[in-house]
Amino acid sequence: MGRLDELRRFRLLQWLREERQSRRLILFIVFVALLLDNMLLTVVVPIIPSYLYNLDESADVALKNDSQSGQSAPGSFHSIVSLYDNSVRLSGANSTVRSVERVPPTAAAPAGLQNSSDCPHSSSTLVNENVKVGMLFASKATVQLLTNPFIGPLTNRIGYQMPIFVGFCIMFLSTIMFAFSSSYALLFVARSLQGVGSSCSSVAGMGMLASVYTDDEERGHAIGIALGGLAMGVLVGPPFGSVMYEFVGKTAPFLILAFLALFDGALQLVVLQPTKVEPESQKGTPLFTLMKDPYILIAAGAICFGNMAIAMMEPTLPIWMMETMCARKWQLGVAFLPASVSYLIGTYIFGSLAHRMGRWLCALVGMVVVGISVICVPFASNIYGLILPNFGVGFAIGMVDSSMMPIMGYLVDLRHVSVYGSVYAIADVAFCMGFALGPSIGGSIAESIGFPWLMTIIGIVDVLFSPLCIFLRNPPGQEEKIAILMDTNCSMKTRSYSTQGTFYQGDNMDPEDDDYD
Repeated sequence: MGRLDELRRFRLLQWLREERQSRRLILFIVFVALLLDNMLLTVVVPIIPSYLYNLDESADVALKNDSQSGQSAPGSFHSIVSLYDNSVRLSGANSTVRSVERVPPTAAAPAGLQNSSDCPHSSSTLVNENVKVGMLFASKATVQLLTNPFIGPLTNRIGYQMPIFVGFCIMFLSTIMFAFSSSYALLFVARSLQGVGSSCSSVAGMGMLASVYTDDEERGHAIGIALGGLAMGVLVGPPFGSVMYEFVGKTAPFLILAFLALFDGALQLVVLQPTKVEPESQKGTPLFTLMKDPYILIAAGAICFGNMAIAMMEPTLPIWMMETMCARKWQLGVAFLPASVSYLIGTYIFGSLAHRMGRWLCALVGMVVVGISVICVPFASNIYGLILPNFGVGFAIGMVDSSMMPIMGYLVDLRHVSVYGSVYAIADVAFCMGFALGPSIGGSIAESIGFPWLMTIIGIVDVLFSPLCIFLRNPPGQEEKIAILMDTNCSMKTRSYSTQGTFYQGDNMDPEDDDYD
């Protein structure tokens, strides 16, 4: 038995050593990291608007009861049932019980809409929630936006393993805070903390993939699969959050995500060995030099404005549904399901197809479709009317992301030094700007001129930006860079997958590729 145990241990260690060289396992780790990050990102979409509304309504009712009773007794307000329940119970010195007959969510009568118990009790309070919810949603992207310029160069110096593991640790802490926070301030801190963890995970993860998949077509396919993890998170997050919130409560979905995060952390510890610091093999192009590259800026702009459309919808669409459709809690998350499914389909299809049809064309078409789809969203009169436009939004954003993320790495290979931490920090900055400006500006615009005009504005912006993608059709590059890329792509197509290098920066380059320096 002792020799058998030693043999099993030896085989396990040998398997781990081999798997550390496997690009597929690295791709799986990045996939899981993006999955968990975006599940946490979107699981709050159907929960937070209703939860904060209930908190504010509870505080308003308690204050009103105290003023009526002339005292501030702690027991003057015992409970308020959710705005979606059949009755509201208020108790205190002058307690009353008001029961309201429930009207089905699909009942037509606009005149009686506001009297239904499925509708919010205070439409003015609901409209004011747009700004509050928008600022909370934007806090994550804002913090991530500020963190990315530091994470990108850091990965160039110490490698990708440590940053992505630190991102897991921060993400786990943020998830626990979401589970047990019961005030706006604590939720805001949890959301902001998630931005730091997300910056570490996304920048290091994308840079790691770009460093191990040096062939442009393979890189596009791998990044498309990794974005599938993002899509899965966006897909599962809203319906998972809404169903769990209505039938179990606010804490349960976040505890489940925390458990899944522990699995991801254990996998990273075994495979990536995050305690090992890998020094940079070559000095990358400075971040500010990359930011001045007009072609990188166009690709970043497509990522930003494409994702800004869905970012504006996240805090405002649930509130608009509550106000106009009397939507149930579970419907607030399920409404995003078509966009999530289509995003998953879009990233999977165009991860490879975009390279063949031209990534510039794929992004151009995607931006136009995003614009048209978001303009059609306000025409929906019920949750079923949202299926087609939301499907178009998700599918088109999948086209844009699966085209522009790989082209970021290609532009660096073509025009700069092939070190990817900084360029994917720029890509993540663009992504975060969409999700920072979208909710914050979108909430204010929706409060001022209404949700339909908000969708019209962002739709027109996307359509007007789309022609700029033509400049990415044939970006100029250094002649020696073009020759090296052609030689590298040819050698990668004939190289056996069993002889691929490790995921450390530069390890999978051929000896003759020293010209990169």
